[in-house]
Amino acid sequence: MPPLLLVTLFLLSSCSSAGGSSPLSEGLWLLKTEFALHLYRSAAAERNGTNFVISPASVSLSLEILQFGARGNTGWQLASALGYTVQDPRVRAFLHAVYTTLHSSSQGIGMELACTLFMQTGTSLSPCFVEQVSGWANSTLEPGNFSEPNSTTLEVSKGTARQSTGEGPGSPLWGQAGALSTQLSIMSTMTFQSTWQRRFSSLASQALPFTCAHGLILQVPAMHQVAEVSYGQFQDAAGHKVDVLELLYLGRVASLFLVLPKDKDTPLDLIEPHLTARVIHLWATRLKRTRMDVFLPRFRIQNQFDLKSILRSWGITDLFDPLKANLKGISGQDDFYVSEATHKAKMELSEEGTKSSAATAVVLLRRSRTPAFKADRPFIFLLREHSTGFVFSIGRVSNPLD
Repeated sequence: MPPLLLVTLFLLSSCSSAGGSSPLSEGLWLLKTEFALHLYRSAAAERNGTNFVISPASVSLSLEILQFGARGNTGWQLASALGYTVQDPRVRAFLHAVYTTLHSSSQGIGMELACTLFMQTGTSLSPCFVEQVSGWANSTLEPGNFSEPNSTTLEVSKGTARQSTGEGPGSPLWGQAGALSTQLSIMSTMTFQSTWQRRFSSLASQALPFTCAHGLILQVPAMHQVAEVSYGQFQDAAGHKVDVLELLYLGRVASLFLVLPKDKDTPLDLIEPHLTARVIHLWATRLKRTRMDVFLPRFRIQNQFDLKSILRSWGITDLFDPLKANLKGISGQDDFYVSEATHKAKMELSEEGTKSSAATAVVLLRRSRTPAFKADRPFIFLLREHSTGFVFSIGRVSNPLD
């Protein structure tokens, strides 16, 4: 499976210049899932029925870094949006342990959550802030020169070279930077690369009829497998029926959680408002192992979000106001505010390994008596850590060909 890359960039400017099962762990997982769904709904509102992918893990990591430096009302607004604060020693200790265990490169899995803080030469940071950040989710501090955008872009590319994606995220994100007042940027990244627990066959010469919104039917390339999967049929709070499927990646460390309306005439925007953390948790715990024909379209999604508008709509307003922002914990002086917040995400889904002939696939289609899961209409996906439900990314496929 090609790598999934998600990047969140926060630019801070100077005002003067211009796992367990404890109640705590269960509560935090629910809060993090609720944050993921809130972010999904906000992104969906901006995308008007189109494909998108966004990483709650990457966004929340940047906000957590900011929490270390936030004080007063600014800190309260961040805590209100996240649902927790890393200023709480219990939360900090638990999340630190979680982030440490998330980094894995064994059994064919590449997974990393990291943060790089690029600091303008001459900027002074609080020793306490540096100590807290340095031990948080594989975070590092690097020098930067914001007065020379090309130079800084090079540093960003170097900092993200370990993502092995072939295209550093520095250039497209850095187009908004370069102002002399910029003192610090926070770039958090989440990468994931793995193969399926059970590999798909390729329907190279066959196409799956995919019904888009408004009834448009497209022929899209599809993957196919017959396997035992985790599957269930449920109803949301409004009575809409959905099919839910969970596909495991190698090593059972992560999974792809799919939510598909049962009725092709039920648009996703009727399902989305009723998705909650407890609903997702309930569905996940009630899935049953079932042998099924699974048809899933290949897709590739790449997008970029202006997080500033999303976060402001959540009530995080002081952070972006040079007169109200209180990030005194970063430098010991009350002279920082966030001028830009950008998020870039890319996800590609495909079969991995041996490809079967089209003829074999057609035979399976026609002769199999097993129940089928066909993602032949718009669906929602969540890339999750399998044992805890930690949401790496969440998104929607409305048209696999876009």
